Amino acid sequence: MAVSGEKNSSTSFFTSKTPILGLQLYVVISATVIIMVIIIFLIFIIIRLNRSSKRRRSLSKKSSSLLPLVSDVIRENKTTDLKDNETIAILQKEVIEIESEGIKGSSGSNESSTSKSDTSSSVISGSNESTSIGWGRWYSLKELELATNGFRAENVIGEGGYGVVFRGVLQDSSVVAVKKLLNNKGQAEKEFKVEVEAIGKVRHKNLAGLLGYCSEGAHRILIYEYIDNGNLEQWLHGDVGTVSPLTWEIRMKIAIGTARGLAYLHEGLEPKVVHRDVKSSNILLDRKWNPKVSDFGLAKLLGSEKSYVTTRVMGTFGYVSPDYASTGMLNEGSDVYSFGVMLMEIITGRSPVDYSRAPGEMNLVDWFKGMVANRRGEELVDPLIEVHPPPRFLKRVLLVCLRCIDMDANKRPKMGQIVHMLEADEFPFRSGWWGGGWGKRKLAPYLVDSRLWEPRPVQEKDHLPPRSARTNRVQLATEDGAGDDEQKPRGR
Repeated sequence: MAVSGEKNSSTSFFTSKTPILGLQLYVVISATVIIMVIIIFLIFIIIRLNRSSKRRRSLSKKSSSLLPLVSDVIRENKTTDLKDNETIAILQKEVIEIESEGIKGSSGSNESSTSKSDTSSSVISGSNESTSIGWGRWYSLKELELATNGFRAENVIGEGGYGVVFRGVLQDSSVVAVKKLLNNKGQAEKEFKVEVEAIGKVRHKNLAGLLGYCSEGAHRILIYEYIDNGNLEQWLHGDVGTVSPLTWEIRMKIAIGTARGLAYLHEGLEPKVVHRDVKSSNILLDRKWNPKVSDFGLAKLLGSEKSYVTTRVMGTFGYVSPDYASTGMLNEGSDVYSFGVMLMEIITGRSPVDYSRAPGEMNLVDWFKGMVANRRGEELVDPLIEVHPPPRFLKRVLLVCLRCIDMDANKRPKMGQIVHMLEADEFPFRSGWWGGGWGKRKLAPYLVDSRLWEPRPVQEKDHLPPRSARTNRVQLATEDGAGDDEQKPRGR
Protein backbone atom coordinates (compact mmCIF):
# COMPACT_ATOMS: atom_id res chain seq x y z
CA MET A 1 0.00 0.00 0.00
CA ALA A 2 2.90 2.32 0.78
CA VAL A 3 4.49 1.76 -2.64
CA SER A 4 1.28 2.50 -4.48
CA GLY A 5 0.95 5.67 -2.46
CA GLU A 6 4.41 6.86 -3.52
CA LYS A 7 3.58 6.20 -7.20
CA ASN A 8 0.41 8.19 -6.94
CA SER A 9 2.22 11.09 -5.28
CA SER A 10 4.96 11.22 -7.98
CA THR A 11 2.39 11.02 -10.74
CA SER A 12 0.35 13.74 -9.19
CA PHE A 13 3.54 15.86 -8.88
CA PHE A 14 4.32 15.72 -12.64
CA THR A 15 0.68 16.23 -13.57
CA SER A 16 0.21 19.11 -11.21
CA LYS A 17 -0.45 22.47 -12.80
CA THR A 18 2.20 25.21 -12.84
CA PRO A 19 1.85 29.01 -12.83
CA ILE A 20 3.05 29.07 -16.50
CA LEU A 21 -0.21 29.34 -18.39
CA GLY A 22 -1.61 26.65 -16.09
CA LEU A 23 0.39 23.99 -17.95
CA GLN A 24 1.22 20.71 -16.32
CA LEU A 25 4.81 20.29 -15.08
CA TYR A 26 5.79 17.50 -17.50
CA VAL A 27 4.65 19.63 -20.44
CA VAL A 28 6.80 22.54 -19.29
CA ILE A 29 9.84 20.29 -18.83
CA SER A 30 9.40 18.73 -22.28
CA ALA A 31 9.02 22.13 -23.94
CA THR A 32 12.13 23.45 -22.17
CA VAL A 33 14.23 20.50 -23.35
CA ILE A 34 13.04 20.90 -26.94
CA ILE A 35 13.77 24.63 -26.89
CA MET A 36 17.29 24.02 -25.54
CA VAL A 37 18.00 21.46 -28.28
CA ILE A 38 16.82 23.90 -30.95
CA ILE A 39 18.99 26.70 -29.51
CA ILE A 40 22.08 24.46 -29.43
CA PHE A 41 21.42 23.36 -33.03
CA LEU A 42 21.09 26.97 -34.20
CA ILE A 43 24.32 27.96 -32.44
CA PHE A 44 26.12 25.06 -34.17
CA ILE A 45 24.84 26.12 -37.61
CA ILE A 46 25.85 29.76 -37.02
CA ILE A 47 29.38 28.70 -36.04
CA ARG A 48 29.70 26.53 -39.17
CA LEU A 49 28.49 29.34 -41.42
CA ASN A 50 30.95 31.80 -39.89
CA ARG A 51 33.85 29.40 -40.41
CA SER A 52 32.93 28.72 -44.04
CA SER A 53 32.53 32.42 -44.80
CA LYS A 54 35.94 33.15 -43.25
CA ARG A 55 37.48 30.37 -45.35
CA ARG A 56 35.93 31.77 -48.54
CA ARG A 57 37.20 35.25 -47.72
CA SER A 58 40.72 33.97 -47.11
CA LEU A 59 40.69 32.05 -50.41
CA SER A 60 39.46 35.09 -52.31
CA LYS A 61 42.23 37.18 -50.73
CA LYS A 62 44.82 34.61 -51.81
CA SER A 63 43.52 34.47 -55.36
CA SER A 64 43.35 38.25 -55.63
CA SER A 65 46.90 38.56 -54.32
CA LEU A 66 48.11 36.46 -57.26
CA LEU A 67 46.84 39.03 -59.76
CA PRO A 68 49.30 41.77 -60.68
CA LEU A 69 48.70 45.31 -59.56
CA VAL A 70 47.59 47.42 -62.51
CA SER A 71 49.69 50.55 -62.83
CA ASP A 72 48.15 53.58 -64.52
CA VAL A 73 51.57 54.43 -65.96
CA ILE A 74 52.06 51.05 -67.57
CA ARG A 75 48.48 50.93 -68.78
CA GLU A 76 49.04 54.05 -70.87
CA ASN A 77 51.60 52.11 -72.89
CA LYS A 78 48.71 50.11 -74.41
CA THR A 79 47.98 53.00 -76.76
CA THR A 80 50.04 53.04 -79.93
CA ASP A 81 52.66 55.77 -80.12
CA LEU A 82 52.20 58.06 -83.13
CA LYS A 83 55.92 58.01 -83.90
CA ASP A 84 55.90 54.21 -84.02
CA ASN A 85 52.95 54.29 -86.43
CA GLU A 86 54.78 56.73 -88.71
CA THR A 87 57.92 54.56 -88.66
CA ILE A 88 55.95 51.44 -89.57
CA ALA A 89 54.07 53.28 -92.32
CA ILE A 90 57.31 54.58 -93.86
CA LEU A 91 58.97 51.18 -93.72
CA GLN A 92 55.91 49.43 -95.16
CA LYS A 93 55.74 51.98 -97.98
CA GLU A 94 59.37 51.30 -98.86
CA VAL A 95 58.75 47.55 -98.87
CA ILE A 96 55.74 47.95 -101.18
CA GLU A 97 57.69 50.25 -103.51
CA ILE A 98 60.56 47.77 -103.76
CA GLU A 99 58.18 44.88 -104.37
CA SER A 100 56.22 46.79 -107.02
CA GLU A 101 59.37 47.03 -109.15
CA GLY A 102 59.27 43.29 -109.67
CA ILE A 103 55.65 43.03 -110.77
CA LYS A 104 55.45 42.10 -114.45
CA GLY A 105 51.92 41.55 -115.69
CA SER A 106 49.28 39.48 -113.98
CA SER A 107 51.27 36.25 -113.94
CA GLY A 108 53.26 37.41 -110.95
CA SER A 109 50.15 38.09 -108.88
CA ASN A 110 48.62 34.78 -109.92
CA GLU A 111 51.73 32.97 -108.74
CA SER A 112 51.56 34.90 -105.48
CA SER A 113 47.94 34.00 -104.78
CA THR A 114 48.60 30.36 -105.62
CA SER A 115 51.63 30.32 -103.36
CA LYS A 116 49.67 31.89 -100.54
CA SER A 117 46.78 29.43 -100.82
CA ASP A 118 49.17 26.49 -100.95
CA THR A 119 51.04 27.57 -97.86
CA SER A 120 47.98 28.59 -95.84
CA SER A 121 46.87 25.01 -95.42
CA SER A 122 50.33 23.88 -94.40
CA VAL A 123 50.96 26.60 -91.82
CA ILE A 124 48.51 25.16 -89.31
CA SER A 125 49.03 21.49 -90.04
CA GLY A 126 52.79 21.77 -90.33
CA SER A 127 52.60 19.82 -93.62
CA ASN A 128 51.41 16.22 -93.99
CA GLU A 129 54.67 14.76 -92.77
CA SER A 130 55.00 16.88 -89.64
CA THR A 131 51.90 16.23 -87.55
CA SER A 132 50.20 13.20 -86.15
CA ILE A 133 48.26 12.29 -83.07
CA GLY A 134 49.72 9.78 -80.69
CA TRP A 135 50.89 9.29 -77.14
CA GLY A 136 53.98 7.92 -75.51
CA ARG A 137 54.54 5.41 -72.76
CA TRP A 138 55.01 5.28 -69.02
CA TYR A 139 58.58 4.82 -67.82
CA SER A 140 59.58 3.43 -64.45
CA LEU A 141 61.92 5.36 -62.19
CA LYS A 142 64.38 2.47 -62.32
CA GLU A 143 64.50 2.66 -66.13
CA LEU A 144 65.34 6.34 -66.04
CA GLU A 145 67.94 5.92 -63.31
CA LEU A 146 69.69 3.35 -65.48
CA ALA A 147 69.38 5.57 -68.57
CA THR A 148 70.96 8.57 -66.84
CA ASN A 149 73.44 6.59 -64.72
CA GLY A 150 71.65 7.58 -61.54
CA PHE A 151 70.99 11.15 -62.70
CA ARG A 152 74.70 11.90 -62.54
CA ALA A 153 75.91 15.48 -62.96
CA GLU A 154 77.97 14.72 -66.08
CA ASN A 155 74.75 13.85 -67.92
CA VAL A 156 73.17 17.25 -67.27
CA ILE A 157 72.45 19.08 -70.53
CA GLY A 158 70.26 21.87 -69.21
CA GLU A 159 68.95 23.53 -66.08
CA GLY A 160 66.12 25.90 -65.32
CA GLY A 161 63.95 27.29 -62.58
CA TYR A 162 61.70 24.24 -62.67
CA GLY A 163 63.93 21.27 -63.30
CA VAL A 164 67.09 19.67 -64.62
CA VAL A 165 67.42 17.98 -68.03
CA PHE A 166 69.64 14.90 -68.38
CA ARG A 167 70.87 13.02 -71.40
CA GLY A 168 69.72 9.43 -71.17
CA VAL A 169 70.28 6.23 -73.13
CA LEU A 170 67.46 3.68 -72.91
CA GLN A 171 67.87 -0.08 -73.08
CA ASP A 172 67.10 -0.05 -76.82
CA SER A 173 70.07 2.38 -77.27
CA SER A 174 67.80 5.30 -78.13
CA VAL A 175 68.91 8.67 -76.77
CA VAL A 176 66.35 10.80 -74.92
CA ALA A 177 66.19 14.00 -72.88
CA VAL A 178 65.00 13.32 -69.34
CA LYS A 179 63.50 16.35 -67.59
CA LYS A 180 63.38 15.85 -63.82
CA LEU A 181 61.07 18.45 -62.32
CA LEU A 182 61.94 20.12 -59.03
CA ASN A 183 59.13 19.56 -56.55
CA ASN A 184 59.18 22.95 -54.82
CA LYS A 185 55.84 23.53 -53.08
CA GLY A 186 54.10 21.29 -55.57
CA GLN A 187 55.62 23.08 -58.56
CA ALA A 188 56.62 19.77 -60.15
CA GLU A 189 53.04 18.53 -60.06
CA LYS A 190 51.76 21.75 -61.64
CA GLU A 191 54.29 21.78 -64.47
CA PHE A 192 53.88 18.04 -65.00
CA LYS A 193 50.13 18.38 -65.53
CA VAL A 194 50.53 21.46 -67.75
CA GLU A 195 53.09 19.90 -70.09
CA VAL A 196 51.27 16.59 -70.39
CA GLU A 197 47.93 18.31 -71.00
CA ALA A 198 49.36 20.85 -73.45
CA ILE A 199 51.53 18.68 -75.73
CA GLY A 200 51.07 15.10 -74.56
CA LYS A 201 49.21 14.09 -77.72
CA VAL A 202 50.64 16.70 -80.10
CA ARG A 203 53.16 15.87 -82.81
CA HIS A 204 54.65 18.62 -84.96
CA LYS A 205 58.07 18.87 -86.56
CA ASN A 206 58.68 22.25 -84.88
CA LEU A 207 57.61 21.21 -81.37
CA ALA A 208 59.81 19.19 -79.04
CA GLY A 209 58.16 15.76 -78.90
CA LEU A 210 57.04 14.43 -75.52
CA LEU A 211 57.73 10.69 -75.62
CA GLY A 212 56.52 9.67 -72.18
CA TYR A 213 56.51 10.33 -68.47
CA CYS A 214 57.26 8.89 -65.03
CA SER A 215 55.13 9.47 -61.94
CA GLU A 216 56.34 7.51 -58.93
CA GLY A 217 55.94 8.86 -55.42
CA ALA A 218 57.08 12.48 -55.35
CA HIS A 219 59.02 12.10 -58.63
CA ARG A 220 57.63 13.83 -61.73
CA ILE A 221 59.74 13.22 -64.84
CA LEU A 222 59.11 13.97 -68.53
CA ILE A 223 60.89 12.20 -71.39
CA TYR A 224 61.46 14.18 -74.59
CA GLU A 225 63.09 13.47 -77.90
CA TYR A 226 66.79 14.33 -77.76
CA ILE A 227 67.90 17.38 -79.76
CA ASP A 228 71.68 17.29 -80.00
CA ASN A 229 72.64 20.77 -81.22
CA GLY A 230 71.90 22.99 -78.24
CA ASN A 231 69.52 25.93 -78.29
CA LEU A 232 69.29 29.20 -80.18
CA GLU A 233 70.52 31.26 -77.25
CA GLN A 234 73.81 29.36 -77.17
CA TRP A 235 74.46 29.94 -80.87
CA LEU A 236 73.48 33.63 -80.75
CA HIS A 237 75.29 34.67 -77.58
CA GLY A 238 77.95 32.00 -77.10
CA ASP A 239 81.59 32.28 -78.13
CA VAL A 240 81.32 31.28 -81.80
CA GLY A 241 84.34 33.19 -83.12
CA THR A 242 84.52 36.08 -85.56
CA VAL A 243 81.97 34.60 -87.98
CA SER A 244 78.73 33.06 -86.74
CA PRO A 245 77.72 29.66 -88.16
CA LEU A 246 74.20 31.11 -88.19
CA THR A 247 74.02 32.75 -91.61
CA TRP A 248 71.10 35.00 -92.49
CA GLU A 249 69.38 32.14 -94.29
CA ILE A 250 69.78 29.78 -91.34
CA ARG A 251 68.42 32.44 -88.99
CA MET A 252 65.36 32.92 -91.18
CA LYS A 253 64.90 29.15 -91.33
CA ILE A 254 64.90 29.07 -87.53
CA ALA A 255 62.47 32.00 -87.33
CA ILE A 256 60.05 30.45 -89.82
CA GLY A 257 60.13 27.05 -88.13
CA THR A 258 59.50 28.61 -84.73
CA ALA A 259 56.60 30.62 -86.15
CA ARG A 260 55.15 27.43 -87.64
CA GLY A 261 55.28 25.66 -84.30
CA LEU A 262 53.59 28.55 -82.50
CA ALA A 263 50.98 28.88 -85.26
CA TYR A 264 50.08 25.23 -84.71
CA LEU A 265 49.69 25.81 -80.96
CA HIS A 266 47.53 28.91 -81.50
CA GLU A 267 45.46 27.95 -84.53
CA GLY A 268 45.70 24.21 -84.97
CA LEU A 269 44.59 22.96 -81.56
CA GLU A 270 41.39 23.17 -79.53
CA PRO A 271 41.71 24.49 -76.93
CA LYS A 272 44.57 26.64 -78.19
CA VAL A 273 47.85 26.62 -76.29
CA VAL A 274 49.59 29.86 -75.27
CA HIS A 275 53.25 29.05 -74.62
CA ARG A 276 53.85 32.08 -72.33
CA ASP A 277 57.65 31.76 -72.36
CA VAL A 278 58.83 32.16 -75.97
CA LYS A 279 62.57 32.96 -75.91
CA SER A 280 65.78 31.90 -77.60
CA SER A 281 66.80 29.40 -74.90
CA ASN A 282 63.53 27.50 -75.44
CA ILE A 283 64.22 26.99 -79.16
CA LEU A 284 66.16 23.74 -79.60
CA LEU A 285 68.13 23.09 -82.80
CA ASP A 286 69.03 19.87 -84.57
CA ARG A 287 72.07 19.28 -86.79
CA LYS A 288 70.24 20.70 -89.82
CA TRP A 289 69.23 23.84 -87.92
CA ASN A 290 65.59 22.80 -87.68
CA PRO A 291 64.03 24.56 -84.65
CA LYS A 292 61.82 22.91 -82.06
CA VAL A 293 59.85 24.90 -79.49
CA SER A 294 60.34 23.41 -76.02
CA ASP A 295 59.56 23.94 -72.32
CA PHE A 296 55.79 24.15 -71.96
CA GLY A 297 55.87 24.40 -68.17
CA LEU A 298 54.23 27.85 -68.19
CA ALA A 299 51.74 27.14 -71.00
CA LYS A 300 48.06 27.98 -70.63
CA LEU A 301 45.08 26.46 -72.42
CA LEU A 302 42.64 28.94 -73.95
CA GLY A 303 39.22 27.70 -75.05
CA SER A 304 37.50 28.97 -78.18
CA GLU A 305 34.87 30.75 -76.09
CA LYS A 306 37.53 32.86 -74.35
CA SER A 307 39.50 35.73 -75.87
CA TYR A 308 41.88 35.84 -72.92
CA VAL A 309 42.54 34.33 -69.50
CA THR A 310 43.56 36.32 -66.44
CA THR A 311 46.57 34.79 -64.74
CA ARG A 312 49.66 35.60 -62.75
CA VAL A 313 52.31 37.31 -64.88
CA MET A 314 54.97 34.76 -65.77
CA GLY A 315 57.76 34.67 -68.32
CA THR A 316 61.24 36.04 -68.87
CA PHE A 317 62.19 39.68 -68.43
CA GLY A 318 62.59 41.41 -71.78
CA TYR A 319 60.25 39.07 -73.65
CA VAL A 320 56.94 39.70 -71.82
CA SER A 321 54.45 41.97 -73.59
CA PRO A 322 53.61 45.22 -71.75
CA ASP A 323 49.85 44.64 -71.94
CA TYR A 324 50.15 41.22 -70.29
CA ALA A 325 52.60 42.53 -67.68
CA SER A 326 50.28 45.38 -66.68
CA THR A 327 46.93 43.55 -66.64
CA GLY A 328 47.64 39.83 -66.32
CA MET A 329 45.31 39.23 -69.29
CA LEU A 330 46.90 36.53 -71.43
CA ASN A 331 46.17 35.47 -75.00
CA GLU A 332 48.12 34.41 -78.08
CA GLY A 333 49.09 38.04 -78.71
CA SER A 334 51.50 37.74 -75.78
CA ASP A 335 53.36 34.97 -77.62
CA VAL A 336 53.41 37.13 -80.77
CA TYR A 337 55.12 39.95 -78.87
CA SER A 338 57.69 37.54 -77.40
CA PHE A 339 58.33 36.13 -80.87
CA GLY A 340 58.89 39.66 -82.19
CA VAL A 341 61.52 40.30 -79.52
CA MET A 342 63.17 36.98 -80.32
CA LEU A 343 63.16 37.85 -84.04
CA MET A 344 64.98 41.09 -83.19
CA GLU A 345 67.43 38.99 -81.21
CA ILE A 346 67.96 36.74 -84.24
CA ILE A 347 68.60 39.72 -86.52
CA THR A 348 70.89 41.70 -84.22
CA GLY A 349 72.57 39.00 -82.14
CA ARG A 350 71.80 41.12 -79.06
CA SER A 351 70.07 40.09 -75.84
CA PRO A 352 66.65 41.62 -75.05
CA VAL A 353 68.20 43.34 -72.03
CA ASP A 354 71.94 44.00 -71.86
CA TYR A 355 73.16 46.13 -68.95
CA SER A 356 76.71 46.24 -70.30
CA ARG A 357 75.70 48.53 -73.16
CA ALA A 358 75.15 52.28 -73.26
CA PRO A 359 71.95 53.55 -71.61
CA GLY A 360 70.21 54.03 -74.95
CA GLU A 361 71.04 50.49 -76.07
CA MET A 362 70.26 48.44 -72.97
CA ASN A 363 66.70 47.66 -74.04
CA LEU A 364 66.67 45.88 -77.40
CA VAL A 365 63.12 46.91 -78.35
CA ASP A 366 63.65 50.63 -77.74
CA TRP A 367 67.04 50.66 -79.49
CA PHE A 368 65.66 48.66 -82.42
CA LYS A 369 62.72 51.02 -82.98
CA GLY A 370 65.01 54.04 -82.76
CA MET A 371 67.39 52.64 -85.38
CA VAL A 372 64.54 51.92 -87.80
CA ALA A 373 63.02 55.36 -87.23
CA ASN A 374 66.39 56.94 -88.09
CA ARG A 375 66.63 54.83 -91.28
CA ARG A 376 69.62 52.88 -89.97
CA GLY A 377 68.03 49.47 -90.42
CA GLU A 378 71.04 47.94 -92.18
CA GLU A 379 73.15 48.64 -89.08
CA LEU A 380 70.89 46.35 -87.05
CA VAL A 381 72.24 43.16 -88.66
CA ASP A 382 74.52 41.08 -86.44
CA PRO A 383 78.14 41.94 -87.35
CA LEU A 384 79.00 38.25 -87.03
CA ILE A 385 76.91 37.51 -90.14
CA GLU A 386 79.42 37.33 -92.99
CA VAL A 387 76.97 38.03 -95.84
CA HIS A 388 74.22 40.51 -95.06
CA PRO A 389 70.73 40.08 -96.58
CA PRO A 390 69.49 42.14 -99.55
CA PRO A 391 67.83 45.40 -98.40
CA ARG A 392 64.38 44.35 -99.61
CA PHE A 393 64.38 41.20 -97.49
CA LEU A 394 65.80 42.98 -94.46
CA LYS A 395 63.16 45.72 -94.60
CA ARG A 396 60.40 43.15 -94.76
CA VAL A 397 61.68 41.31 -91.70
CA LEU A 398 62.11 44.59 -89.82
CA LEU A 399 58.49 45.38 -90.60
CA VAL A 400 57.42 42.00 -89.21
CA CYS A 401 59.31 42.77 -85.99
CA LEU A 402 57.58 46.12 -85.56
CA ARG A 403 54.16 44.58 -86.22
CA CYS A 404 54.76 41.87 -83.61
CA ILE A 405 55.64 44.37 -80.87
CA ASP A 406 52.79 46.77 -81.60
CA MET A 407 51.68 48.28 -78.28
CA ASP A 408 48.08 47.70 -79.36
CA ALA A 409 47.74 43.92 -78.97
CA ASN A 410 44.76 43.86 -81.35
CA LYS A 411 46.96 45.12 -84.21
CA ARG A 412 49.56 42.37 -83.88
CA PRO A 413 49.43 39.75 -86.64
CA LYS A 414 48.53 36.12 -86.03
CA MET A 415 51.35 33.59 -86.07
CA GLY A 416 49.99 32.08 -89.28
CA GLN A 417 50.23 35.48 -90.97
CA ILE A 418 53.78 35.88 -89.69
CA VAL A 419 54.71 32.56 -91.30
CA HIS A 420 53.48 33.86 -94.67
CA MET A 421 55.39 37.12 -94.27
CA LEU A 422 58.66 35.41 -93.41
CA GLU A 423 58.29 32.66 -96.01
CA ALA A 424 58.50 35.32 -98.71
CA ASP A 425 62.16 35.65 -97.71
CA GLU A 426 62.85 31.94 -97.47
CA PHE A 427 62.93 31.46 -101.25
CA PRO A 428 64.12 34.70 -102.91
CA PHE A 429 63.23 33.60 -106.47
CA ARG A 430 59.49 33.18 -105.96
CA SER A 431 56.58 35.59 -105.56
CA GLY A 432 56.28 37.38 -102.23
CA TRP A 433 53.45 37.37 -99.73
CA TRP A 434 52.62 41.04 -100.40
CA GLY A 435 51.74 40.32 -104.02
CA GLY A 436 54.99 41.36 -105.66
CA GLY A 437 57.14 39.20 -107.87
CA TRP A 438 60.82 39.33 -108.68
CA GLY A 439 63.19 37.53 -110.97
CA LYS A 440 66.77 36.36 -110.70
CA ARG A 441 67.95 39.37 -112.72
CA LYS A 442 66.57 41.72 -110.07
CA LEU A 443 68.50 39.87 -107.36
CA ALA A 444 71.75 39.55 -109.31
CA PRO A 445 73.45 42.60 -107.74
CA TYR A 446 72.92 41.09 -104.28
CA LEU A 447 74.06 37.55 -105.03
CA VAL A 448 77.77 36.85 -104.97
CA ASP A 449 77.35 33.09 -104.86
CA SER A 450 74.06 31.23 -105.25
CA ARG A 451 75.25 28.74 -102.65
CA LEU A 452 74.94 31.47 -100.02
CA TRP A 453 71.19 30.96 -100.14
CA GLU A 454 71.43 27.28 -99.24
CA PRO A 455 71.36 26.69 -95.46
CA ARG A 456 74.30 24.40 -94.76
CA PRO A 457 74.11 21.66 -92.10
CA VAL A 458 76.29 21.66 -89.01
CA GLN A 459 79.88 20.82 -89.86
CA GLU A 460 82.54 19.19 -87.74
CA LYS A 461 84.32 22.53 -87.20
CA ASP A 462 81.14 24.02 -85.73
CA HIS A 463 81.41 23.42 -82.01
CA LEU A 464 78.50 24.05 -79.71
CA PRO A 465 79.33 27.11 -77.59
CA PRO A 466 80.19 26.22 -73.99
CA ARG A 467 77.36 26.42 -71.50
CA SER A 468 79.33 28.95 -69.47
CA ALA A 469 79.02 31.43 -72.35
CA ARG A 470 75.25 31.33 -72.34
CA THR A 471 73.35 34.47 -71.37
CA ASN A 472 71.71 34.10 -68.00
CA ARG A 473 67.99 34.81 -67.96
CA VAL A 474 65.91 36.83 -65.57
CA GLN A 475 62.62 35.20 -64.60
CA LEU A 476 59.74 37.49 -63.71
CA ALA A 477 58.26 34.94 -61.35
CA THR A 478 57.63 31.29 -60.72
CA GLU A 479 54.54 29.61 -59.36
CA ASP A 480 56.14 29.41 -55.93
CA GLY A 481 57.31 33.02 -56.09
CA ALA A 482 60.98 32.32 -56.75
CA GLY A 483 62.69 33.45 -59.95
CA ASP A 484 66.05 32.80 -61.52
CA ASP A 485 68.95 34.85 -60.19
CA GLU A 486 69.32 38.11 -62.09
CA GLN A 487 72.68 38.51 -63.77
CA LYS A 488 73.96 40.89 -66.39
CA PRO A 489 74.17 39.32 -69.85
CA ARG A 490 77.48 39.25 -71.66
CA GLY A 491 77.89 42.07 -74.20
CA ARG A 492 78.89 41.44 -77.75
